[in-house]
Amino acid sequence: MSEQYQNLLQRINKKSARVGIIGLGYVGLPIVLRFCEEGYRVIGFDVDPGKIKYLNKGRSYIKHIPSERIAALVKKKPPLFSATTDMSLLSKVDAVIICVPTPLSDKREPDLTYVESTAKEIAKYLRAGQLISLESTTYPGTTEELLLPLFKKKGLKVGSDFFLVFSPEREDPGRIDFTIRTTPKVVGGITKKCVILGSAIYSKIVTTVVPVSSTRVAEMTKLLENIYRSVNIALVNELKMLCDRMGMDIWEVIEASKTKPFGFQAFYPGPGLGGHCIPIDPFYLTWKAREYDFSTRFIELAGEINAHMPYYVIQRVMEALNEQGKSMNGAKVLVLGVAYKKNVDDLRESPSLELIRILRDKGAKVDYHDPLIPVAISHRRGFKMHSTTLNKRTIGKYDCVLIATDHSSYDYKWIVENSQMVVDTRNATSRIKNNKIVKA
Repeated sequence: MSEQYQNLLQRINKKSARVGIIGLGYVGLPIVLRFCEEGYRVIGFDVDPGKIKYLNKGRSYIKHIPSERIAALVKKKPPLFSATTDMSLLSKVDAVIICVPTPLSDKREPDLTYVESTAKEIAKYLRAGQLISLESTTYPGTTEELLLPLFKKKGLKVGSDFFLVFSPEREDPGRIDFTIRTTPKVVGGITKKCVILGSAIYSKIVTTVVPVSSTRVAEMTKLLENIYRSVNIALVNELKMLCDRMGMDIWEVIEASKTKPFGFQAFYPGPGLGGHCIPIDPFYLTWKAREYDFSTRFIELAGEINAHMPYYVIQRVMEALNEQGKSMNGAKVLVLGVAYKKNVDDLRESPSLELIRILRDKGAKVDYHDPLIPVAISHRRGFKMHSTTLNKRTIGKYDCVLIATDHSSYDYKWIVENSQMVVDTRNATSRIKNNKIVKA
C-alpha cells in the first residue's frame, strides 16, 4: 500500500486535506460551499477575474446562492475559501475537482477545449499525493484517453503516486427538494485505490456515494440520466403536437396518466430544451458511438423533435395572430421569461432565445421580461436585449404575450386580464378560463 495513498486518505478523513475547485459556476460554486461547510479549506480557480473579485469580496453572482454564505467563508479567520486565477496554486492543494464547461461545437461535436486546457494546467503543477476528479459531463473514455496520458507524462504512476476519478455532477439549479448533500454521488476511478480515495472525499459532502467499476461507467451514467430525460421529453412534445391537432389537452392527459401508481413517470412538454445538460449531453454519446460504427437513433430523433419545438410554438403564435386578423410581420410580441427554466437566472441554451430569434426573423417587434435576467445576450444569435417594464400600460400594447418560462413570481391571472392575447407554452394558465389564452 503506497505511502501517498495512506497519507492522502488520512488527510481526507481528518479534514486537513486542502481542496481546489476549478470552474466557479453553477456546478463548482455549490461544491465549494459544501466542502467549506464541512470544515475543509478550499481554493477556487477560474479564468474570469470578475468572478474572482466578486467572490473574494464575499459576493455571489448566482441568484440562488446568497452572498451571506460566501461572505461567512471568506471572512472567517483564517478564511475557509479564497478564489484566484493563479493556476500555480494547484500545487498547494491535495484534491483537484474539475467543473468546467463541455459545450458542443458548431458542428454539434464535443468541444473539450476547457477540459483539455484545464488538464494541461493541472499537469504543470501535478505532484505526488494528489487526487484529481473530473465532474464535467463528457463521453465515455475521456478520463482515460485525455486526462490520464497528460498526467502520466510527469513520470508519476496512477493509483500509487496520484489518483484519478470521474464523478459526474448532478447539479439542478433552483431545485430545493434535493441538494448536493442528499443527491447520491457516482464515483469511478482508474484503479481501486482511486475509487476508494474519490469515495472518501465525496462521502464528506454527500450522504450516499455510489462507487462503480470504472471511469467509463461513471461517464456513461451521467449521459444515460440526461438521454433518458431528453427522449421522454421528446415523446411528450410529439404527443403535445398530436393532441393539439386532435383537439385534446396534453396536460390533462399527463395529469390523468400520473394517477397510475406504477409504470409511468410524468414528463412535461415545453417550447424546447434548455440548460447545460439535456440539449447537449446526449450528443456526446452520439459522437462517440460513431467510433464504434453505431447509430444512436433514439437520441438523434429526440434531438430533432426537441429542436423543432420553438418553430412549432412560433407557428401557433402566427395562427393565433391570424385569427385576430393580424400578421406576424410587424406584430408586437412580449416574451415572458428567458431563463431556461422557472425560478433560475440561467440563460444557457434557453429555448426563449431561439423563440426571440425566430420571431425577429419573421418581422415581429420583440421585447422580453424576466424578473431574474435584466440583460439577455446571445452571441450566437447576434442580439443583446434588456428586460422591459411590466405593468398594466406596457403589457396591453402587445399583440401577443408569449409565456416561455413559467416563473412563480408572475401573476398569471393579472397577465391574462391585461393582455390582448396570451400564448402559453408551459400550462401556466391552466386554472384560468379566458378565451384570450392559446396553448402552444
